Amino acid sequence: MGFFSNISGEQRSIFANELALDYNFVPKLIPFRDMQQKYIASCIKPLFSNRNGKNIVLFGPPGVGKTVATRHILNEMEEESDDIVPVYINCWNKNTSYKVAIEICDILDYKFTQNKKTEELFAIIKNLLNRKSAVFVFDEIDKAEDYDFLYTLLEDIYRKTIILITNYKSWVAELDDRIKSRLVPELLEFRAYNREEINGILKERAGYAFIPQCVEEPVFDFVAKRTIDMGGDVRTGIYMLREAGMIAEESGQGCVMIGHAEKATSKMVDFSIKKTEELDDETQKIFTLVKMKSGGKIGELFKLYQDEGGNLSYKSFQRKIAKLDENKFISAEKIMGGSEGTTTMISLPQEKKLTEF
Repeated sequence: MGFFSNISGEQRSIFANELALDYNFVPKLIPFRDMQQKYIASCIKPLFSNRNGKNIVLFGPPGVGKTVATRHILNEMEEESDDIVPVYINCWNKNTSYKVAIEICDILDYKFTQNKKTEELFAIIKNLLNRKSAVFVFDEIDKAEDYDFLYTLLEDIYRKTIILITNYKSWVAELDDRIKSRLVPELLEFRAYNREEINGILKERAGYAFIPQCVEEPVFDFVAKRTIDMGGDVRTGIYMLREAGMIAEESGQGCVMIGHAEKATSKMVDFSIKKTEELDDETQKIFTLVKMKSGGKIGELFKLYQDEGGNLSYKSFQRKIAKLDENKFISAEKIMGGSEGTTTMISLPQEKKLTEF
């Protein structure tokens, strides 16, 4: 008998749409972010009248709905008009002006990019986009290595709204004055979700993801509490809810119970431990130094790294720190002001102590 021979005879899945618990899923409603979405929409609305829109910076900690709320607005905008082009780019991967230009060309379905310089590509983009209006969204904008593309778009595109998404409000202050004076952005904060809001988001996602009434009520509060304990990123809670559903289904039970959620939490911890083992050697070395000197400045940590024989440049070191921060191994918090100006404090987040690295 084959391993898959009895699939047709197995019990009905408790999942109605498992993709609703995926990281990139955009629900029909975005709970607790109505005010922020209205504000974003108000910055875009002038484009519907062939006028220039407003630019806006969205800031707040990871996993508080900045990206999903923006994507939701872009989806609605596309349904209303064919004359406004949505351009969404994540600067974690598209982190140079050339890569941004290539990505915009791809979005615009312009294929003849080979052997063209950045300036040539942006000249093509200008000709294509100035026939219409555009909304540019640059997610994780603080990960970009240069911001020449912002200057070019601000100068050359007639009717646009530029939306910049970052975890750090202080990032705006660090922008080059020539860009800042042209951007003149609105600032919109996305505060962290509280436990009740995370509970509500989990219930809303469960409504899409599972068949009716197959998740016991205490599961939501348990997962919401654990999400808060692990830093408040609602994506963590959604991941745990999905894992709890998988565990329940694998055990042959028709509903998700507390025991399944507890196992999912343990799996989350195991997953974090495995991820540290998968870091490359240089990143492992930096992570070890953070554990030795948690709470210090990035410059002090870099000096310690050099003293320990590290060969990376400061820029490459910063990228490793940013990657560790992005994956929640560490916390990198930018501090404004003081005698030394802006600095970054590096520490171990509270949730990582639970994993006992």
